[in-house]
Amino acid sequence: MGSFSVWHWIIVLLIVLLVFGTKKLRNIGADLGGAVKGFKDGMKGEADKPADQIQGQSTSDGKTVDVHAKDVSKN
Repeated sequence: MGSFSVWHWIIVLLIVLLVFGTKKLRNIGADLGGAVKGFKDGMKGEADKPADQIQGQSTSDGKTVDVHAKDVSKN
């Protein structure tokens, strides 16, 4: 009684397919995959990008900003 058999999961899957349809489930999967990829890219941060890629980034108005950062440590 505590565990579900394979037949229970097949019936649940069929009901989900009937309610949502395959196209909507495919779109949800693609959206979820894009969100996971964006999250992984965001977690990498600016430190893991190559210096030439960071240096040549352009702003939204089309102007390129060239910045050199220095690490200043307090001793």
